[in-house]
Amino acid sequence: MDKRTLGKDGIATSAIGLGCMGMSGMYGPADRAESIATIHAALDAGVVLLDTGDFYGAGHNELLLAEALKGVPRDAYQLSVKFGNLRGPDGAIIGNDSRPKSLRNFLAYSLQRLGTDHIDIYRPSRLDSEVPIEDAIGAMADLVQAGYIRQIGLSEVGAATLRKAAAVHPISDLQIEYSLISRGIEEDILPTARELGVGITAYGVLARGLISGHWRKDAAASNDMRTKTPRFAEGNVDANLKLVEALRTMADARGVSVAQVAIAWVLAQGDDIVPVVGSRKREQLSEALGSLDVTLSSDDLASIEQAVPAGAAAGARYPEAALHAMDSEKA
Repeated sequence: MDKRTLGKDGIATSAIGLGCMGMSGMYGPADRAESIATIHAALDAGVVLLDTGDFYGAGHNELLLAEALKGVPRDAYQLSVKFGNLRGPDGAIIGNDSRPKSLRNFLAYSLQRLGTDHIDIYRPSRLDSEVPIEDAIGAMADLVQAGYIRQIGLSEVGAATLRKAAAVHPISDLQIEYSLISRGIEEDILPTARELGVGITAYGVLARGLISGHWRKDAAASNDMRTKTPRFAEGNVDANLKLVEALRTMADARGVSVAQVAIAWVLAQGDDIVPVVGSRKREQLSEALGSLDVTLSSDDLASIEQAVPAGAAAGARYPEAALHAMDSEKA
């Protein structure tokens, strides 16, 4: 497994990470045994970065990881954990909480559920508009000093917030959506991260499966959160699947899959970027790992750009209300 370093003062990790959110029902039913087998397969393949959130399935995902990692040496994997997203009993998002006393509480519960004494990268899931980022980072820096967390990360923040945070403590990485059809970070956020020596862990590299080459409108479960987002809405999804077919032509010519081309494109954008792939099944993981063997030439990249130019996607990546609350979407 190739290695990449997250941040100028960060950690060496696998070139691809495993995103575990989908194993806790966010995309419809998931098979527990297959999820655990997928985590084991990832570790066997050299994937060490495992990404979760304390709110994925209201703690279910952390407990699932703990079960899968039982007996695995602690230095054989790295835990990236998001906190602060508040959910009601009906699953509704009701806010974000990054108050220093709250994040200490969230951490205590995560350590217990995960069955570990430290987390490798700890990050607020979104910016809490009521808490100065300097206060949250300062509290996390104390937890680094105490040994409970190794590195501080961020998620979905804009360039200005990233600068404020990095002035308090080194930031290992910014976790943010980045794919062929979600390229908003290229204008300001990515250059700022590189200026500050902050890595990027890119989620949504397959646009939640939309550009995987396998998405079918008639196969989505009724409780699949993706169907509630603009890019999967009727009309938009058809336009976006046309982009996928254009990409498929190029992929077929190379003898690889659409998903492998899409992931390889993200990998080709810089050694400071680590795609976090949300595989729920071993076959999905195997396909994703095959992207590491795909080398894209300048001609290939030009062909991909022609097939899926920046801004070509129909619909926003999140519903309007969610985008309005995201710091990364603010000018």
